[in-house]
Amino acid sequence: MAGRKRHSAEDIVRKLRRADELAAEGKTGEEIAADLEVSAATFYNWRRQYGGMDGDAAKELKELRDQNSRLKRLLADAELEKDALREIAKGRILSPTAKRAAIDILKDRMSMSERKACKVVGLARSAYRQLPQAQTPADPDAGLREQLRSYARKNPRHGFRRAWAWLRFDEGDEVNKKKVHRLWKDEGLQVRRMPRRKRAGQSSVPVVVADAPKVVWALDFQFDSTVDGHKIKIASMVDEHTRMSLLDIVDRSITAERLIEELKKVFAIWGGPPMVLRMDNGPEFISEALRAFCAGSVGISYIPPGTPWNNGFIEAFNNRLRDECLNRNCWPTLLEARVVIGDFKDDHNHRHRHSALGYKTPAEYAAGCTHRHHPVGCEID
Repeated sequence: MAGRKRHSAEDIVRKLRRADELAAEGKTGEEIAADLEVSAATFYNWRRQYGGMDGDAAKELKELRDQNSRLKRLLADAELEKDALREIAKGRILSPTAKRAAIDILKDRMSMSERKACKVVGLARSAYRQLPQAQTPADPDAGLREQLRSYARKNPRHGFRRAWAWLRFDEGDEVNKKKVHRLWKDEGLQVRRMPRRKRAGQSSVPVVVADAPKVVWALDFQFDSTVDGHKIKIASMVDEHTRMSLLDIVDRSITAERLIEELKKVFAIWGGPPMVLRMDNGPEFISEALRAFCAGSVGISYIPPGTPWNNGFIEAFNNRLRDECLNRNCWPTLLEARVVIGDFKDDHNHRHRHSALGYKTPAEYAAGCTHRHHPVGCEID
């Protein structure tokens, strides 16, 4: 008697996606289980464990979404804004000053009464009507505020710490640093931070034309998310000559060290590294770890910042992946995203017929390609 067949998690995800297709055709749970060659109990256990839905649940969800859409269209813009303000008021508008500003906006833009606006924001009417001490003649810190404003005019690039040091050691005022910080913020004297310049990697080789296999491999990242809103990062790499997809990493985050580990595996599978890796100036790509890994074995060619068209082969692949896979699926789990995206890349290599390759698949073209690297480009048979 043959033993029980054990299914991997990837096989289960594929079978559940097949079950969704069968359910859409109107088949019952027993018929679906028979088609999947498992028992009905196993099939329903898979549904419960991996969070899938049967046809009835999907139909109910679609009806609920349609009802929700109709309700949203019927709601007035004013009601939507009120609901948003109620949500914001739950712990996000903390200071009385910010709450007063929110009440003023509600009164001016939405013609809301003072009583209603105070209730929505969560501030007592007496507190709203009472002016802050800084706006009254009795402000005990009026002189200190004037000193800070005068210092900021003379030293526009200094922050509150240097202003406090000036007051403490040059003017001899025994003032608390926290108080200076509070008054500095109240007066709006924060120093604007200059934006960081985007770093550009230094290429180790000149621009190379991919006129043969294993000459230029192009790398890039793109992002998606699971239904719970958590990020998914996808790393892809293609041979610019054969259009083969060579790298399949799908994870929450991908560090330079993780990228190097996967590159080692790809180099081992394909009998060594290419001549050049072409990539943009992402932080993982310009890292010292990746540059040290490539030193002496493979050249690095960085495209100029802000010019994705200079890395057109991987951008075209990413666009196809986005259009034909990512935009057509929602990912309940990271595991399902790994399985489906991996299957798409395998399908790209073995089933997608590329017009630039004479309508051969990348795998077919790579198997019969005899081109060697030389300065003049080669034609496709």
